[in-house]
Amino acid sequence: MFTIEELQAAQRLVYGQMQPSAQIAWPQLGQRLGAEVVVKHENHAPTGAFKVRGGITFIDWLKREHPEARGIVTATRGNHGQSQARAATAAGLAAKIYVPEGNSVEKNAAMRAYGGELIVHGADFDDAREEAMRVAAAGDFYPVPPFHTELVRGVATYGFELLTAHPDLDTVYVPIGAGSGICGMIAARDALGLSTRIVGVVSTGAAAAKLSVEAGHLVETNRADTFADGMAVRVPVQAAFDIYSRGAERIVAVTDAEIAAAIRLYFEAVHTVAEGAGAAPLAALMQERETMAGRKVAVVLSGGNIDTDWYRTVLSGGVPLA
Repeated sequence: MFTIEELQAAQRLVYGQMQPSAQIAWPQLGQRLGAEVVVKHENHAPTGAFKVRGGITFIDWLKREHPEARGIVTATRGNHGQSQARAATAAGLAAKIYVPEGNSVEKNAAMRAYGGELIVHGADFDDAREEAMRVAAAGDFYPVPPFHTELVRGVATYGFELLTAHPDLDTVYVPIGAGSGICGMIAARDALGLSTRIVGVVSTGAAAAKLSVEAGHLVETNRADTFADGMAVRVPVQAAFDIYSRGAERIVAVTDAEIAAAIRLYFEAVHTVAEGAGAAPLAALMQERETMAGRKVAVVLSGGNIDTDWYRTVLSGGVPLA
């Protein structure tokens, strides 16, 4: 998908606004799971999530290729919106951000703080996405879809960091929402010519990507019920599916209870904060611990933006309601 030179060019753009995130082999997790476990800490990125990287590269591309654009319009559950609002505002562009009803209060506040104009529409992400794209088609604000080559090129820099630091990884677990994260990891793996297995992770309540891979074509679901809002997608993206259906070893589904247990383990073992989608890869490794025993594996902690009330519920042993 990208050459090493293209990923290195993306790194130069990204590193103009942020430092590389850490990848740490935590012995506390290794002892619990019987494997060498490396955590890619995208929860320590400037917006608290990996998406910030794609915002940097996308807005740079937009300014060069579409200088007439007054701003951008997009839809999100939070992390993508923070990324786009941050990068657009820094570039002197306006940012209209569509979110569904009942979206994360704290993610909404962060998007506004980064300069985004927040518009609430629809019952879920896909409703908000459809409205955002309709509005974009009718005006002079450029549409930012959930999946785009320039988004993936930026996001791929986190995979490039991880895999150049640990080229001997057996397996990497990556959450799947719209698909930029797992496609970025696949792109980095392929550019480096490595044989690392990449495992996608979805929620059992939002399993469209897994169902699509099993069916061999896109499968939409009627609902996306999970508190892991970064994975709450009903409608898979064809361009992303074309990449992860070929490039991923398999897709694993985890329950919200398993995700909550992984959030607790992150806090108990290494005192780091994970949101639902960020903890899903660890939940999948916990599910597959017998298969992964003795291997060197990585989990992508894609974000740490969990609302306080939900985090309080999880740490007390509960599972937030989606």
